[in-house]
This record gives sequence, C-alpha cells and structure tokens, in this order.
Amino acid sequence: MQRRLFLGAAAGLAAAPSRKIGRVETVFKTPGPHPNGLQATDEGLWIIDQANNYVYLVSYTDGKVLRSFLTEADRASGITHDGQALWLASTYNRELIRTDDKTGKAISKHFTPGAGVIYKMLGDPPGRSSPLAHTVKHATAPAPPKPATPAPLNTAGTGAHGLEWREGKLWVAVPPARTIYRIDPKSWTVEAKFPTTANRPHGLGWEGKYLWAADSNMNGFFKHDPATGAVVEQIILADSDPQPHGMTIRNGVLWYCDDVGIVCKFKL
Repeated sequence: MQRRLFLGAAAGLAAAPSRKIGRVETVFKTPGPHPNGLQATDEGLWIIDQANNYVYLVSYTDGKVLRSFLTEADRASGITHDGQALWLASTYNRELIRTDDKTGKAISKHFTPGAGVIYKMLGDPPGRSSPLAHTVKHATAPAPPKPATPAPLNTAGTGAHGLEWREGKLWVAVPPARTIYRIDPKSWTVEAKFPTTANRPHGLGWEGKYLWAADSNMNGFFKHDPATGAVVEQIILADSDPQPHGMTIRNGVLWYCDDVGIVCKFKL
C-alpha cells in the first residue's frame, strides 16, 4: 500500500507541467554567512541568517544593508512580514516568533504545528548540497555583535522553514510534517493544510492566487493551488544552479537564496 501511495504521488507530480525559465542570476553575496529565508517588501529584501540569528534588510540592487539586528530565533529558516511586524520560523526550538521589525525583540511566540523529527519515507529524493559549497567565498563584512548564548535545547526535532503572509493568515512549510499549514494567528488555529511534494520543503512565495514552494532536495519549485494543495506547475533547476532554500516573489521575479551565502533571481 505504501508503494502504491508513493507511486500515485509521483505520477501526480510528473503530470504537472514544467515551466521553462531563463538563466538564474546571482545578484549579490549576503551580509550573513548562511541565509535561509527571504521576504520581498517595498522597503527592501529581508534576509534571515541561520548561522548568526540576524535579520538583514537589504537593497535589491546590490545587497547593501539598510538595517540589521539580532533576533530571538534559534537557527531560523523562514521570514515574512505581516505589514506591521516580522514573523520568523525559529527552526531548532520549533517556535514561530512575531518580531519587531526595528529591534528584533519578540512580540509573541507560538509553537509550530507539525514540528518533530524529520522521518524517512520510501522513494524520498536523496539529501542534496549546494554545488557551490566549495567555490563561494563569502563577502567580507563587519563582524556583527556576538549573539547571546542560546538556552539549552530540547533537540527532539525541528520546526518550520518557509513562511508567507496573506490576508491576515500565516502560511507555514514544516519539513517534519511534510505539510504546508494555513494558520489564523489570532487564535493560533490551523484552518487548512496540504502535503508538500517531497521531504525538504523550504521557502514560499505567492504568484497571484497560487503558492510556490521550494524544495531543496528536489532542487526546484512547485506551484500549489492553495485551495486543494494540487501541484499545477513546477520548475526544476539545473544541477549546476545554486541550491534553493529561502524564496520570495516580487513583480514577476522569483528571488531565492543558497545557504552558502548568495541571493539569486530569475523571471517567472
């Protein structure tokens, strides 16, 4: 039965048309060493760094830092903005944190639905590393203040990766559950959910009414109908392209980061 279920999912994914894209452009190196989440806003591009727990607001053109601060996240993997404050996917303590976008101070903290230990499943794509891991030399940047030593962790699992905000709802990609959730942030109630394409879902981004989700092991992006979860289109990168982690969409351009320290983009 498990084999038949997997084959059904694979067949459904194979049926989704593939979108052809042009060259993936590397736009700039990031101010932090390991970017893992992006969010495009009118003010600039937000980046959360998993290595130093800093958030950076940068210019789209050259990555110039407009604002930066230390957060209360623990190795965060996702970021979005609700119009008033940032949300951070604090992956290793399994929290979703609403954060002041000027200071990094937490406004509220919530447990991540679906958090836990990432499990293996028949037919999973193998783990994938960036093809640029041994070639990218990170841009020299002033060293940020040393982050505070985190509290001892309960290491039984991890939490969310990609985050997106739309019409008062928080959308969350959670790898341990292989699921994307829609959460009402006022009552902290899961209102809807659907499965991801594979075992390493990452960044999220809206194109019209559709929600794109990156998967780092699949080396691509998958366009979901959020009403049903169905994959209606896919983009698979070349093996030589930077590996997708965090992502965001702005004005018909998909921006993504490779966690070796670069931001890339291509036209949808």
